[in-house]
Amino acid sequence: MLISRPVAEAIRDGRVTTQYRRWDAPRVKVGGTQLTAAGLVRFTRVTRVPDVGRISDRAARAAGMKDAAALRKALAPKDRKPGPRGSRGGATVYRVHLEWVGADPRVQLRDTIPDAAELADLRRRLGRLDARPSGPWTRQTLEWIRDHPRVVSKELAALRGVELLPMKADIRRLKALGLTISHEVGYELAPRGVAYLAALDAG
Repeated sequence: MLISRPVAEAIRDGRVTTQYRRWDAPRVKVGGTQLTAAGLVRFTRVTRVPDVGRISDRAARAAGMKDAAALRKALAPKDRKPGPRGSRGGATVYRVHLEWVGADPRVQLRDTIPDAAELADLRRRLGRLDARPSGPWTRQTLEWIRDHPRVVSKELAALRGVELLPMKADIRRLKALGLTISHEVGYELAPRGVAYLAALDAG
């Protein structure tokens, strides 16, 4: 589920312990985790809210809202044409209890210089990513980021002659492997990515 950076940071700090969502059925599982802008969050409990009108101000503040009125307004069903799935966003309100688990594991990974076995594993993983109809792309993308650090993503896409959204999705795949770092503006190679390219250049 979508968790904004301010809410994620409040979960990390212990100021937010619940979230409310309007769904047709729960979209998270108890014990499941989600990576957010402030680290890893675990879902500890999911319950149906039968009466939104009974949510207290205290409960609303635990979800990061000013008061219950603000939360009820946020949860109000949006108008849409009648359909089998009920109101937009879902017919039922759920309370999701969550807790902060730890820092983004990719942060530690990106500072880890891969050994020979890890380099071989990275080659296999990136080889699978390269095996698509449009052809290999991972090395070229890493080299572009190396040579154009912190360039705004729209400009980077124009420089590479590719579409913006697919490029950003590709870079997220590289980030998941600890190879790149995302900034407010643009990207740069992580130490792990620098080491990987150096190994490729060395043959």
